[in-house]
Amino acid sequence: MRFALILGEVGTGLRRNVSMVISVVLVTFISLTFVGAAILLQMQIGQMKNFWYDKAQVAIYMCTATSGGDNCAGGEANADQIATVQAQLDSPTLQPFIDKYYFENHEQAFENFQKQFAGNPVTDYVTADLLSQTYWVNLKDPSQSDVLVESLSGLAGVDSVTDQRSYLEQIFSILSAASYTAIGIAALMLVAAVLLIATTIRLSAFSRRRELGIMRLVGASNRFIQTPFILEGIIASLIGSVLAGVAIWAIVKFFVQGWLAPQLPFTSFVGDSDTVIVVPILIVVGALLAALSAKFAITRYLKV
Repeated sequence: MRFALILGEVGTGLRRNVSMVISVVLVTFISLTFVGAAILLQMQIGQMKNFWYDKAQVAIYMCTATSGGDNCAGGEANADQIATVQAQLDSPTLQPFIDKYYFENHEQAFENFQKQFAGNPVTDYVTADLLSQTYWVNLKDPSQSDVLVESLSGLAGVDSVTDQRSYLEQIFSILSAASYTAIGIAALMLVAAVLLIATTIRLSAFSRRRELGIMRLVGASNRFIQTPFILEGIIASLIGSVLAGVAIWAIVKFFVQGWLAPQLPFTSFVGDSDTVIVVPILIVVGALLAALSAKFAITRYLKV
């Protein structure tokens, strides 16, 4: 009987403040969608790091005829200098760190360049002799690239030793900045949602102040009086949370997996398993924020 009475009070409150309830639903939906997108973006960054860091190579660029620097004072790297680098890679000092390596000569580098930049006018101006001969090295532990850099950078005929992870870090930094921006926007929207829920509860309590006074006179407890208002906030927030979960699922299903993944098949993307993790988080966060803000509003401002 008490439960039915509480549900009746909840329904009354929702009907009296339909416009405010819709506002709470929309603000919660938008804010939690940003939260979900930020979480997914962090997951995506983590997946890409795991995927690409293992594939990142160390490039040992040999001098060309146009290279500068002390190591390239003699012009293009000769056969002896190239052999010296290979001897270092095969040495007992570096072998424990190396998984595999291969050598790319001028012709191979030019062929790969033409494939990579097919249709670009720059291919008309680049010749094979302008491209460096290169040793491409896969390390057992990509984080130990400094060992190769220190061992090989000073050898004659070596133009530079470059860890490809440095290029990846720039990309991941941009993605992280976008993720933090989404988190900032989501935080502002969540604050707006909390304030809106609190305002809705205050208005609902004010419109029923006479009934609440009667309930207090007949001995109703504070918990019995407050519960309908808290449930109003939770219900409105849950609707917005569920909509945000649907939006996140749609983003992953149709945008990430349906369009982005086929366009970029050379990397991994978040999928349904990640959605299963994110959506419950959004629903729990929405319900908790609504319950806490409603509890605070009714305790702080309701006078009966």
